[in-house]
Amino acid sequence: MTEIVMDQTPPILQGPSDKERKYDRQLRLWAASGQAALESANILLVNSGAGTVGVETLKNLILPGIGRFVIHDNALVDEADLGVNFFLDDSCYGKPRAQCLASLLGELNPEVDGDWSPKTKNDSLGSLLKQSPLFTAIMYTYPINHVELETLEQYSKEHKTPLIAIHSTGFYSYFTIRLPGTFPIVDTHPDETATTDLRLLSPWPELVEFANTMTKDIDSLDNFEHGHLPYVAILLHYLDKWKATHNGTYPSTYKEKTEFRQLVRDAARTDNPEGGEENFDEAAAAVLKTVAPFSLPSGLKEVFEYEHKDPIQERSTFWIIADAVKAFYTKHGSLPLPGNVPDMKAQSKVYVQLQNIYKAKARKDAAEVLQTARAIAGTGREVDPAEVDLFCKNAAFVKLINVEGGGDTAPLGSKERLQQVLRQEMANDQVAEMTLQPMSLFPIYLALRGLAHCGNASSDKTQIVEAVTSLLSDNLSSEEYGDLNEKLGNVAEDLARAEYGELHNISALTGGMVAQEMIKIITKQYIPIDNTCVFDGIRSRTQVFHV
Repeated sequence: MTEIVMDQTPPILQGPSDKERKYDRQLRLWAASGQAALESANILLVNSGAGTVGVETLKNLILPGIGRFVIHDNALVDEADLGVNFFLDDSCYGKPRAQCLASLLGELNPEVDGDWSPKTKNDSLGSLLKQSPLFTAIMYTYPINHVELETLEQYSKEHKTPLIAIHSTGFYSYFTIRLPGTFPIVDTHPDETATTDLRLLSPWPELVEFANTMTKDIDSLDNFEHGHLPYVAILLHYLDKWKATHNGTYPSTYKEKTEFRQLVRDAARTDNPEGGEENFDEAAAAVLKTVAPFSLPSGLKEVFEYEHKDPIQERSTFWIIADAVKAFYTKHGSLPLPGNVPDMKAQSKVYVQLQNIYKAKARKDAAEVLQTARAIAGTGREVDPAEVDLFCKNAAFVKLINVEGGGDTAPLGSKERLQQVLRQEMANDQVAEMTLQPMSLFPIYLALRGLAHCGNASSDKTQIVEAVTSLLSDNLSSEEYGDLNEKLGNVAEDLARAEYGELHNISALTGGMVAQEMIKIITKQYIPIDNTCVFDGIRSRTQVFHV
């Protein structure tokens, strides 16, 4: 009897691991693949000045579990540090700031390895970069000396490493992300409803057969069967009827779609106990969104038309798969089917059958893309089917970041680019003033750049404005810049009063924003900003610029 009871005991279910419980919420955001990328990340912080904003950023990377971090900071802890930095205590006074910060930050997550530099007088940033494993991303805070900045920029260029500049002074801050060339994002996490692609205007044979079988004797179906027809079958059935009376064309204009929607509504039975049919309501509601011809999304069009400047980049897996998807689009006039089916009223077995039809088509399309990608890659180069599946599923939402504009657009980071953006922002301000909209935050960015250019904590308002003039190599009193001098002067006065000091709450908020964008870059999920974000702590506003 005991043996029988034991045989009937259900197996013990495997619960989540300690790591899964620890990182439960973030795993829902970027899944196991994103967490694995995060745990393999090696981050360098080059800290200077008050040093708070960089530490706050690092804190928000250590908590979710990056693999390793290094802090390079030449300063010793003084009284000013103890007053502004929550990660230092009295016992740190007189010790290397990098050592104290690495030790105390490491307590936040023991699974993360932390290190610091310089440990001797001979240790330089250059030697650290040469001796350390390749860094996944590097961030530095202002003020930073020109030699170290040039060293970081050279390393970033050589190793294709993202470089993040962070500046926080007083109530203002900004950060700039410099990515190594064009940065593609496949897993952009679009809204689930936006990814629905039912192909009602270009159904394949298996879907047509399914719909015809379901609606063959639609008028003779009993109320239960009629009320549980999936709306995909309903719409395909009445689209055929519409074509029969409209010279073989689908409803294309808004007026025609409205008429078609009414045709679907009128087909619902109202002589039942419910007084209507939910599935026909779903069908009518889906008309405007699903009865639409295919058009190539702008983001993917940019991918298809992108001209490579780097032959190594052109041979990356992303671009090989992108070329394969482009070949698929050229051949079929559509993208690979994502394969997901939205919830709808239907019998369970019918809904599962419909799901399988879409999934089978998606697998078939992905297999064709994989075959093409392998042909493009050539022998000796393996293309991961999982990467192809992910690309096919998200093809309509692929995004390129850090794309250099052509034509009249000046190169990123140049004086000409600053001038172009400034002129545009000042022109926008004239319109905003008339419509009572918020003014541009670009003067804050320029003033912070000017302060960094001065490199002196005691810089006054006049010196900061003069530094901005030097950066732009232009006359700020020019009519096209409007009242820029006044706006710039107001911000410069606030910055001069702060004397390069940081407010911890402003730096903490900025650090959170920077860490969020860095996680997007490390995991290659979601869409990071492109490329500069300015924060106004007085008005609690942010604005993004492409400079």
